[in-house]
Amino acid sequence: MALFCGIDIGTSATKTLLCTARGRVLATAAAEYPVHTPRAGWSEQDPEDWWQATIKTIAAVCRKAKKKPSQITAIGLSGQMHGSVFVDKKGRSLRPALLWNDQRTAKQCAEIEKRAGGRKKLIEMVSNVALTGFTAPKILWVRENDPRTYGKTSKILLPKDYIRLRLTDTYATEVSDASGTLLLDVKKRAWHRTLLAKLDIDADLMPPVHESADVTGTVSKEAASLTGLKAGTPVVGGAGDQPAGAVGNGIVRAGIVSATLGTSGVVFAHSDQPVPNEQGNLQSFCHAVPGAWCVFGCMLSAGGSLQWLRNALWADEVRAAAKAKRDPGSLYPRLIAEAATAPAGCESLLFLPYLTGERCPYPDPNARGGWVGLTVRHSRPHMVRSVLEGITFGMRDQIELMRAGGLKIRQVRASGGGAASDFWRQMQADMYHADVVTVNTQEGGALGVALLAAVGAGEYASVPEACQEAIRVNTTCKPDRKTARIYDRLYPLYRSLYQNLRTDFAALAKCE
Repeated sequence: MALFCGIDIGTSATKTLLCTARGRVLATAAAEYPVHTPRAGWSEQDPEDWWQATIKTIAAVCRKAKKKPSQITAIGLSGQMHGSVFVDKKGRSLRPALLWNDQRTAKQCAEIEKRAGGRKKLIEMVSNVALTGFTAPKILWVRENDPRTYGKTSKILLPKDYIRLRLTDTYATEVSDASGTLLLDVKKRAWHRTLLAKLDIDADLMPPVHESADVTGTVSKEAASLTGLKAGTPVVGGAGDQPAGAVGNGIVRAGIVSATLGTSGVVFAHSDQPVPNEQGNLQSFCHAVPGAWCVFGCMLSAGGSLQWLRNALWADEVRAAAKAKRDPGSLYPRLIAEAATAPAGCESLLFLPYLTGERCPYPDPNARGGWVGLTVRHSRPHMVRSVLEGITFGMRDQIELMRAGGLKIRQVRASGGGAASDFWRQMQADMYHADVVTVNTQEGGALGVALLAAVGAGEYASVPEACQEAIRVNTTCKPDRKTARIYDRLYPLYRSLYQNLRTDFAALAKCE
């Protein structure tokens, strides 16, 4: 039986998965490691921690599945996007990696826009604006602030590609993760040599770029001795965590998007062509599907808003759960059950979910949250439901941006905490004007790259074929027209509140 391994280098842990060619998950394993914050706004990790976690989880997942690592047919790699690993000529990491959530590079982002010839020109080149999380500004920061390291650097790798190097002794990346460096011509799926030249970055510092299902190397003898894998086992390109998770949810055809409600809220859409976004509030990347692209956005406080509400209004219950060593998450069904007793639209009570600023649709760190429309008629059920509705309006913002870019959306695949509730899935269907479904797996990125490995090994002719075989719809919520009309009346008001309040938000931020 062919066995496929997906390794996902996350921010808090590495997760490894073993599955069959049909996507049946045999076992998973995870190993955690720390994030280091030497200064406020800085976020770093030691790449060696990722490698040790990889060795540990390969052994653990095979032990759980009662298989030997040498039985694995092929391996796929996923990982946190945008991180930067600087390695020398011998492939050794020279310094801690700067992560996606590192915020030290605002100055370098402005410099990139200037050197490119302005924001519009930068978007023409690489389809995205310069954000502090991306890799290119990190490269400039290291060059300016750690020139000794930069002078010794032979290659600059993304997190999962450093693990590829340790597994295969091969320098390589693939188009989906490379899109997040701000150095890839997303339309042509190749490094943008003109921009590299404008930034004075030697193109030889960047590894060769492949498609996500391509075999990029094979397990070396040294890695085989450390992991138990068979030397010569193929390792495919893999994908960045968001495109990999999309493959794991079957978002590989036009018309299907995913809506993931975790602490943040991400909407991810497949497209058969590049999707322009002149405002830069959506990310436009190459998809892990050869010849396809993707667009996605992120609101910062989706489930985070609900968590805040739980902690604020149910503080005694949260403390009691912690004291009794119970999961405080068990309180969420109570909140949602209470919300269901309030009417749709909450009698015109709106909640703005900008509790930690916002990224999409408004890249504004000064945005603030709050209720608007409170009257003496409103009770706790109204407040809880309005938070759920405010979060879902925020997700609809992303969907409407995608529709404005020409994408047709007929199905939304729900995942994360928002997928667990029938009530919340129905609310999403009513707001999005689309069927909201769940699928048979929630394994995300690790499963996605395991399926890419199956394609690379020849089990399937294409990524969509692999997903069609492995991923099935479990439940479907169709929009309720009556409720959808209520939300359609309120949505323009919700949209106008940020525009009317943004100058006040900025003034409030100065008062803090």
